[in-house]
Amino acid sequence: MIPFLDLKAQTRTVGSQIDAAIARAIRDERSTWRREARAFEKRFADYCNVACCSAVNSGASALRLALLAAGVGPGNEVITVSMNFVAATAAIISCGATPVFVDVDPVTWTMNPALIEAAITNKTRAILPAHLHGLMADMDPIMSIARRHGLFVIEDAAQAHGAVYKSRRAGSIGDFGCFSFYPDKNLGAHGEAGAVVTDQPELARRVSLLLDRTQEDRSHVFARCDDRIDEVQAAVLNVKIEHIEAWTEARRSIAAQYDRELSSLALARPRPPSHNRHVYHIYALRLLDRDQALAMLGRAGIGVGIHYPVPIHLQPSYVELGYRVGDLPVSERLAREFLSLPIYPELLPEQPGIVAAEVRKVATQETRLFQSNWAFQDKMPRYGRLA
Repeated sequence: MIPFLDLKAQTRTVGSQIDAAIARAIRDERSTWRREARAFEKRFADYCNVACCSAVNSGASALRLALLAAGVGPGNEVITVSMNFVAATAAIISCGATPVFVDVDPVTWTMNPALIEAAITNKTRAILPAHLHGLMADMDPIMSIARRHGLFVIEDAAQAHGAVYKSRRAGSIGDFGCFSFYPDKNLGAHGEAGAVVTDQPELARRVSLLLDRTQEDRSHVFARCDDRIDEVQAAVLNVKIEHIEAWTEARRSIAAQYDRELSSLALARPRPPSHNRHVYHIYALRLLDRDQALAMLGRAGIGVGIHYPVPIHLQPSYVELGYRVGDLPVSERLAREFLSLPIYPELLPEQPGIVAAEVRKVATQETRLFQSNWAFQDKMPRYGRLA
């Protein structure tokens, strides 16, 4: 059996360091000084090549704080994508604003910049692209549109720690970058944790006011959000951040092996443009009969995942937003076809080859699962074709 994810394997590699860090955090009599948190904030800001980082208690809190600091509130709209984890949409709604979905690019699977301007209204306050699976969205046109219309850009970088777009790190291009350190992420804590990063001191000050109940002129500037990271999670992250580059390169090596061993199959798989560094939080294939492939690989002992089976705009919790089947056809098709393979640094050297061999068997036995010519890849996007 090859599990889809094995968190215990990573713990075994750095467990003694983590145990010592947690013990230190618990023993520290000055824990209210946030020694571990401040150390991590400095390290992660340096890693993202930004000036400021606020470590918080979850990726969802990071998104909500960034939205509030951008002035998003009741009556506003935020343009985002439906092919993503639900946290960004939930954060928008929690601020009293309305998410407005645009479809994703059929090749990169991230926000399609060509669809943004048609979605802008006089209520639009921000654009919130998601760096899906570890590949950054096409940020140059997104930023150009935002600046032209006076909008904030908030990067959902929860899956993209260390990803690069044209020499710039995830989180460093928009006004804010929001990260999750949930245990399954490329950089994960032992529980919930997150961060907001920015290169703009005034925006960092706004986040700090939200977190710290700071007073100016004896009045609260913002309502307080009690969202600080705890010292134990910060201590764990201070250990793990020392390993993130080695772990990322291990993921990229596994992805390259999958690419090589699946190259003979006519299926859509990730292949980032040369100016991007994909960090492969997820390695997803697209299969015509995804559910049958899921069953076949399961019987072969291969753990696989689905990210995400129902796009947000079609989930029952968001029916009041008024979207219907067919409104976002690319996102809807990806939701039916995505299948994620195991990809984490602790995979044994022989395991990616075993996974690829089983995928090839599925292709041989059930050739109808795979599609050689995707109808919506006829138009070559600016990123170039992803085979």
